[in-house]
Amino acid sequence: MKSIPNEQIKLKGFLITLLGAILFSTKAIFIKLAFAGTKVDAVTLLSLRMLVALPFYIAAAIMIYRKPTNQPVTKVQWLNIFLLGLLGYYISSLCDFIGLQFISAGLERLILFMYPTLAILINTFVFKTKLSKTQLAALVLTYLGIGIAYFGEMKIDTENPNFYYGSFMVFLCAATYSVYIVGTGRLVPKVGVTRFTANAMLAATAGIFIHFILTRSIHQITYSNTLLYYSIALGIIATVLPSFMISNGMKTIGINNVAVITSIGPVSTIIQAHFILHEPIFTEQLIGTILVIIGVLLIGRKAAIENS
Repeated sequence: MKSIPNEQIKLKGFLITLLGAILFSTKAIFIKLAFAGTKVDAVTLLSLRMLVALPFYIAAAIMIYRKPTNQPVTKVQWLNIFLLGLLGYYISSLCDFIGLQFISAGLERLILFMYPTLAILINTFVFKTKLSKTQLAALVLTYLGIGIAYFGEMKIDTENPNFYYGSFMVFLCAATYSVYIVGTGRLVPKVGVTRFTANAMLAATAGIFIHFILTRSIHQITYSNTLLYYSIALGIIATVLPSFMISNGMKTIGINNVAVITSIGPVSTIIQAHFILHEPIFTEQLIGTILVIIGVLLIGRKAAIENS
């Protein structure tokens, strides 16, 4: 049987990762559309998203368990998978959904992309990893870019009383997701990326469903075809497909290259938000986005050099 050239495998990995990053960037668009077109709240919409995604993650977990593996998982590792899943896709996602009720999709994506630099700070202060000049430059560029875009947005969104609250919730999303990223980087090499992704998602789904049961009622949901369509879009297009695509990319081209490619996220969201949600594109936003992307690329480039 003829083997596939390594270049073709890497190209396929690049394209799959790029498409996954673009699909992930649709999340904010679908959330904003759902909030505008239905009477759904953040907890209910998040629950519906994970309800749609749940069968796919169960299927993935079953397939993993049926395969022979040389990577046994300890009780401590299972606990870490569970906790990281709750943090990265339950608490983080909930903060994101709440924040998107009050700020634009474009600003949300820029604030969210603080997570690579926050991950660096966690590694520096918690795990005592030395902060390089490149990483310091990335931190400065990223926060400068977000600051410029943020003040530009403030000049436009002057009548929003919840602007700061929404921004803070998305920042909490970025902070909790950065912890998830740091934990993932340390755990995935030990348990495998697909096993980790499927089980972390199942843990997050359990947390979300428990939250819904304790605070909401099924009878309170105003069902409509519009809500159904957005729930399916969020669950499959913006969750299941990109999560497995990016997991595939990690296997074929490496985590560091994936981190660089996914920096397309803010650009993709801003373009979609402009044409679909009719959000304005302004000079400060463009400058801020460019600075944030340069910062993320610097982080990815340094990681790639270290692992080459």
